[in-house]
Amino acid sequence: MIFSCKSQTKKINGVSFVASRDSINDKHINPVLNVQSNYVALMPYSFIRNIETPKIEFNTNREWFGERENGLLQYAKEFQKVDVKVMVKPHLWLRRGGFTGHLKADTEANWIVLENSYRDYILTYAKAAQNMKAEILCIGTELEQFVLKRPDFWLKLIKHIREIYKGKLTYAANWDEFKRITFWGELDFIGVDAYFPLTDKKSPTIADFELGWKPHKEEIIKIHKQFNKPILFTEFGYRSIDYTGKEPWDSSRIVENINLEAQKNGLQAIHNQFWKEDWFAGGFVWKWFHRHEEVGGEKNNRFTPQNKPSEKLLKELYSK
Repeated sequence: MIFSCKSQTKKINGVSFVASRDSINDKHINPVLNVQSNYVALMPYSFIRNIETPKIEFNTNREWFGERENGLLQYAKEFQKVDVKVMVKPHLWLRRGGFTGHLKADTEANWIVLENSYRDYILTYAKAAQNMKAEILCIGTELEQFVLKRPDFWLKLIKHIREIYKGKLTYAANWDEFKRITFWGELDFIGVDAYFPLTDKKSPTIADFELGWKPHKEEIIKIHKQFNKPILFTEFGYRSIDYTGKEPWDSSRIVENINLEAQKNGLQAIHNQFWKEDWFAGGFVWKWFHRHEEVGGEKNNRFTPQNKPSEKLLKELYSK
C-alpha cells in the first residue's frame, strides 16, 4: 500500500501521548482536541533486560497495552477517526536504568546482537506505521553512541525502512546530539528533543528564555541549512518548577517548589522563537496522559501541561 505524503502546509502542533495499560476512547481523545492538537506521537516501547547482552525485547506481556503493537494500532485508529495525525515514535528503555544515549556494545558479537534486535524492532513498527498510514515514523530516540559508532548500520536500516514505509522519516536526537548526526540527509525532518539549557534563573521570564535560545537557535539554523531539511522538535517541554530552564531534561530532580509561571513562560518563549519560522515544522509537547482528569494540576511539578495554566496557553498557541 502506497499513500501520498503531501507537503506540509500547517505546523505540527503535537502532544506526546503516553502509552498506558488501557485502550482509549473519545473520553481520552477529547482533551487532546481541546488544546487544538493536530498530531500525536504514539510511543511503543522496547527494553533491554541485561546491558551485558544487549538484545532488545518488545511486544511482550511485560509491557502495557499501549506500549505494544496492538495498542499502537488501537490508539492510532481512534485518533485518526477525528483527523488527528500520527507520528510513530519507538522508545527504548534500559531495565537497570541509564541513559539510552550511552548505549553501546562492548564486543563486536554484542554489536550484532544489538543491531539485529533493533532492526527487528524498528521494522515491526515500520510495517505497522505503513498499515495505519501514519504520517511520520521516528526511527529512534536519543541513541547517540549507537548512532555515532555504527553509521553503516543506520544507513542500511534507513534504506530498509524506506522499502516498507512510504511516509516521512525522522530521528529524535537529544539536544546535544543533533549536530553530530550524519544521516540527516537521508531523512525528511531533522528531529530534536529540545531540552536545551536556557537560563539559570529561579523564575525566568519569557525574555529570559528567549535570550537563552539565541545561541542554540543559531546552531539549529546552521544544521538546517547544511542538510536543507525542516526542523521538527520531536519533544519539547518544561517542568513546572523553579530553575526549569537550567537543565530542562532533568526529570529526576525532586523539588518542593512548584512554579507554574516558569513552565508557562518557557512554552511561550519556544513558540515565539520557532513557530513563525518557515523552516520549522512544529513539535510535540512532553507529555500528555490519557486520564486527563486525574493528572497534572497546580500541585504537580512534572512536565505535563495538563490542568495547569500551561494547558490553557498551549490551546491559545496551537489555535494560531
